[in-house]
Amino acid sequence: MRRDSVMHVCISSVLATVTRNASARQTKTVRFLQVAFDTTGESFLAGDHHGNIYVFDISRNRFKLVQKTGQACTALAFNLRRTTEFLVALADYSIKCFDKDTRQPVSWMRGHEGAISSLSIHSSGSYAISTSSDTAQLWNLDTFQRKRKLNVRQSVGIQKVFFLPHSNTILSCFSDDSIFAWESDTLFCKYQLPVPQDGPRIYYRAFAVTQDGKTLAAAGRSNLVHLWCLDSRQLLRVIQMPPKVKTVRFVDFLPDSFDGGSNQILGVLSQDDVLRFINIQSCKQFFEIGSHEDAITLAAICPKGHHIVAVMDSGALRIYDVRSLTPEISKPPQPLLKQVTKGKSSEGSCLKMKVYAGAGQHVKTSGRRIQSKVLPSAVSTLDDKENDLPNGLNKKRLQVLLRAFGEYPAKYRMFIWRSLLHLPENHAAFSSLTDKGLHSAYVCLQEHYPIKSHKLQRGLQRVLSALAHWAAVFGETDYLPLLAFPFVKLFQNNPLICFEVVATVIVNWCQHWFEYFPNPPLNVLSLAENVLAHHDKELLQHFVACGVTSQMYAWPLLETLFSEVLMTEEWLKLFDNVFSNHPSFLLMAVVAYVTCCRAPLLLCTDKKDFEYFFHHQNSLDISAMLKETYRLMDSTPADIQPSSVLSDFEPLTQGQYPIFNKYPTFIVEYQSQERERIRQQEVEYLRERQEVQELHAEAVRQQAEFEAWYKQQELLLQGEEQRRRILQEEESKLAQQRARLAAMKRELKVKELSLVDSSRRRFLKHQQDQRRIQLKRLDDEIQRKVLVCCCFTFNCPLTDDCRAQTKPKHKINSRPGPLSNYSTGLAPFPRLSAPPLSSQ
Repeated sequence: MRRDSVMHVCISSVLATVTRNASARQTKTVRFLQVAFDTTGESFLAGDHHGNIYVFDISRNRFKLVQKTGQACTALAFNLRRTTEFLVALADYSIKCFDKDTRQPVSWMRGHEGAISSLSIHSSGSYAISTSSDTAQLWNLDTFQRKRKLNVRQSVGIQKVFFLPHSNTILSCFSDDSIFAWESDTLFCKYQLPVPQDGPRIYYRAFAVTQDGKTLAAAGRSNLVHLWCLDSRQLLRVIQMPPKVKTVRFVDFLPDSFDGGSNQILGVLSQDDVLRFINIQSCKQFFEIGSHEDAITLAAICPKGHHIVAVMDSGALRIYDVRSLTPEISKPPQPLLKQVTKGKSSEGSCLKMKVYAGAGQHVKTSGRRIQSKVLPSAVSTLDDKENDLPNGLNKKRLQVLLRAFGEYPAKYRMFIWRSLLHLPENHAAFSSLTDKGLHSAYVCLQEHYPIKSHKLQRGLQRVLSALAHWAAVFGETDYLPLLAFPFVKLFQNNPLICFEVVATVIVNWCQHWFEYFPNPPLNVLSLAENVLAHHDKELLQHFVACGVTSQMYAWPLLETLFSEVLMTEEWLKLFDNVFSNHPSFLLMAVVAYVTCCRAPLLLCTDKKDFEYFFHHQNSLDISAMLKETYRLMDSTPADIQPSSVLSDFEPLTQGQYPIFNKYPTFIVEYQSQERERIRQQEVEYLRERQEVQELHAEAVRQQAEFEAWYKQQELLLQGEEQRRRILQEEESKLAQQRARLAAMKRELKVKELSLVDSSRRRFLKHQQDQRRIQLKRLDDEIQRKVLVCCCFTFNCPLTDDCRAQTKPKHKINSRPGPLSNYSTGLAPFPRLSAPPLSSQ
């Protein structure tokens, strides 16, 4: 056995208690779920929540671990043709066959779509029948192949299908109390037992057959047990249990070595968790096991009638020695000679019996008055204890106030809730939970449940993490944020109170929710469906016709605690009533919500419409709904009352919070390990992806660099070519400009030369003009002088000296001078001559 699996066996003279702890250092109990005896009656199988299968040998006082399935088992069966093999029905709706000696799997059979509730083995060991709520399947254990399959209408569920001992007859029992017998080879219907018409309906749930296969005991949601004769196919009698018995959960016959298979002692386990053993002929109670403190949830009786193994509510196994419990068992038959004695009124531990012959005919009984054996009652003490609330409040007064006003005053609501829930306010324990930090399951809570307010987001993360550290299952529960969010919003300023309120709600109003984790609590949903079937059968039939199950119309309301379908004030008003009543009030509120909305629901035919309806707010009068809830609480028969299955309110313990292990821990551990493995794989994947991304980014970068370099080179080549063309163009332009410049220079030179020539010409002309003017002036001067001389001559005859002085002057211009060197085109100056003298 592995180290973390520790078994404690406490043995006394008549009692053996087997408790399995998770490990040697922990006191956490791992619950046993199923037990099954072998044909010898000295060994039995037991399966726990972790999926471990043990074989216990009572005679040798030994046990051993024979298999680890990894998930909870829902049924066990031993008596196969190969005695070392056994069958296990698992939570994943499959059946596995193992060998207890080699501990090796033999076969794996699949085909069910729902949880398998029972396994029945043919007396030859060659065939087996597996039963779920919707189908029963016949298996060939030689080939492990399915031979036949029994399907039923959705409106009629299957309760149990099993082989009759030492017979080829299959008995099938349905939820409408009909019982059919079939031939196992041909599946031909041999007969049907008549459904009792007189008296209240039984709602068969538990069945047992004597070893000779002649008598069938059937019981259900009533304190009546029907005994059928399978030979005559008639109802033999009806045994009425004490008034405290409201529902029968289990029946089985206790074999006797001297009864020849016609077992006379019947064990009846009722909702009060007590297993009573009565004689079906005399209705005398021989003994009983279990009590309110030591509750029994399931039992298995040895085929020899020597031992009884009970699965206790605490999860332990308790082994009883029948011979030590009562001396009436396995007694040799009495002598044939009997003496007639005077009848006396006897008082003993007997059960009241009502006998019906045939189909409801009353049969005369003996004149003795038979009393029922009643356990000591402590109702008054429990009531007084329950009504005492802290802070001086009284629960009954609060309930009267609530009935009168429909809700508590808003100013004092939180104070009343804390008193009703008996919150311990364990500061140290809560601090130890919060000091562990955020749970890994809720680190990324905002991605799945985004909330606008960061304060509410952090508060929700804190509370959910504390719950996950308190019990591992809350780290794997998907709907826990929906369940806790309304309380987080109410108590956002006090996380301790918020945590304890949510924990109290889970412990009390969420009872049995996690037994089939991670599946929805089918056992709890069936309670609500039974109440709905009793009060509104038409609506339930409409649901069935539309393919709507309780997981669609009841589970959305429960997993969100009505927070999706009610406004804030309506929700507060509802939970005023929920916290003030028995934990079954919440299930009744679900049924009341459905029945109050029956009109729109009857108009819906599509599943999507139903899903939308139960996930969104609807027009509903909350006061009428609460009134309907109280009506259902008062008018529901006791046999289908959820209060008969759900325990009373239990507050959280002071100092330390209680251990919460009412869930298949192996699944949670497996999911945690899987989540951790997935997280590690995701981290590794992210690391590898990061590396790949980096490599890809580097490759992209290099490719981009190469492309940029190539593009740059191409651009450079294009630029170089373009610049070459530009340079050529510029050179051609420059050549043209040079040619034009040369032409301009030539033109300018020509112009300059022409200007110089014109300037020279103008200068020469000017000089000539100056000379001409000078000459003209000189000529004028000469003329003047000539005139003056002439005048003087006329007036004074010239002398030779005067003529000599004036004569050279006329000869000056005859000399060659500087002007004679230029071809001016001027006529030579005329020689001056004296005018002729006139004679006066």
